[in-house]
Amino acid sequence: MITGGTSGIGFATAEAMLREGATVAITGRDDARLAAAAERLGGGERLITIRADSSVAADADRAAAILRDRAGRLDILFANAGVGVFKSIDELTVEEIQQVAAVNLVGVILTVKAMLPLLADGGAIVLNASWTVDRGVPGATVYSAAKAGVRNLAQTLAAELAPRGIRVNSISPGYVKTETFDRVVVGAEAVDQVSAQVPLGRVGTAEEIADAVLFLASEKSRYVNARDLEVDGGLIGAMPS
Repeated sequence: MITGGTSGIGFATAEAMLREGATVAITGRDDARLAAAAERLGGGERLITIRADSSVAADADRAAAILRDRAGRLDILFANAGVGVFKSIDELTVEEIQQVAAVNLVGVILTVKAMLPLLADGGAIVLNASWTVDRGVPGATVYSAAKAGVRNLAQTLAAELAPRGIRVNSISPGYVKTETFDRVVVGAEAVDQVSAQVPLGRVGTAEEIADAVLFLASEKSRYVNARDLEVDGGLIGAMPS
């Protein structure tokens, strides 16, 4: 199950999971975008599309019921859905604050809660956090705070779900070229400025983040638990030369 699977990191992860032979369910809030994603993914009977807003408890429960009927169980959950509103705190409206917190943190909690009865013992949960947890970024007040909650949630859930052998980890992508990135970082000069902050000298791709999710979801990471994996080209850990 991948929430927010119609574009960006969620879509790339669905594509990678399908290549590995998995049956994949993706959620999205818009029927047209879900249909377009399904056509591009071409997963046939191994692809399940569910219209759901992960920040709405009833939608999360309905998504779990659909998945139960279609697949019977869940082995991997990637709680990926998120939104970004990047403004200084004095410019943020109450509605924007509530939306970002609702989708990026509350929605992750609601998703995990709804899917847990379906999740097989020994399964894996991956939560999508952010590099902004490690650095104060102007204009990312609520976004960063919510993502910090997500990272801590992975650790707390890992402790809580340990008796069932369920591993819970998070990923913290750096700058990644997605629809959100293109909306916030506009123009070649701005992209160059962002890239210059990264030791590898470029922004990442959604496919590179998807590979990290696959690792955390697979048996190859069977002894990795309660950890955050930064996939950022060295953005946090090193200074560009």
